[in-house]
Amino acid sequence: MSTRPHRLRRSELSTPGSSPKMIAKAAQSAADLVFLDLEDAVAPSEKIPSRANIIAGLSTQDWGSKTRAYRINGVHTQWCHGDVIDVVGAAGQYVDVIIVPKVKSPRDVWFVDDLLTQVEIAHDLEVGRIGLELLIEETEALSCVEEIAACSPRLEALILGVGDLSASQGIRAGHIGGGQGGAFSYPGDMWHYARNRMIVAARANGIDAIDGPFGGIKDPDGYRVQAAQSATLGAVGKWAIHPSQIEIANEVYAPTRGEIDNAKAVVQAVREAEAAGNGAANLNGVMIDAATARIFEAVLEQAELCGLE
Repeated sequence: MSTRPHRLRRSELSTPGSSPKMIAKAAQSAADLVFLDLEDAVAPSEKIPSRANIIAGLSTQDWGSKTRAYRINGVHTQWCHGDVIDVVGAAGQYVDVIIVPKVKSPRDVWFVDDLLTQVEIAHDLEVGRIGLELLIEETEALSCVEEIAACSPRLEALILGVGDLSASQGIRAGHIGGGQGGAFSYPGDMWHYARNRMIVAARANGIDAIDGPFGGIKDPDGYRVQAAQSATLGAVGKWAIHPSQIEIANEVYAPTRGEIDNAKAVVQAVREAEAAGNGAANLNGVMIDAATARIFEAVLEQAELCGLE
């Protein structure tokens, strides 16, 4: 049985590690998880100096019940090992999760996992406590996402990174997370295959699936649509690249009062039918059975995690 922590991840707020001011604001936000970024949000000249900002932010800010995370640079860069050694070495007790970008195969994950273990041992930290979230944003990663999802006991979540995936696949997209632009069109959701495959791989291995960023920060309706689509497929949360997106994600990925009440009624009806020796029941004109109960038990589990029970 998995011993991975079960965290609330409705909203994952991206915060540049180069800005102490934004780090302080992120600590006071309503995001379930905040990750302090050393990768795309930070210029090359600021990557090493930003480690100190992240160490200070993790160590001194009041993060409440939030999951504290930071994103390192990819294993193909000259910064990756220092991002792990310096930050975990100085503030490892305050780090819950490390986000690894540009993963292409299990080999990349093993490098970070092994290095992290060495740093934990060197600094008398609990080995294995810090989890990993992986960005699936390269075609190589998507082509073997099932292997990646199963490759390390530290894994807690996979994230669909549609920005870099667009570049890796050669997609002609309008903006990160958006649809196609210009004269090009696609009949349907062009992210459906990638999103669904990643979610299935995550679910099959008992880890969370997170929908990636949506660049249209002035398009809350577009963000909500993508969040709802991914939630329908089984994702438990979405990135927020602007604080205005947090509230939407927290709402979309949490069950409503009506959904909770309906789930309780369905589960109760199925259990009563089973107790009476029946394999199925009729609830408001709809046939329900054990498979139905399993669906709605997941709703109740998410409600409990959200503090709505």
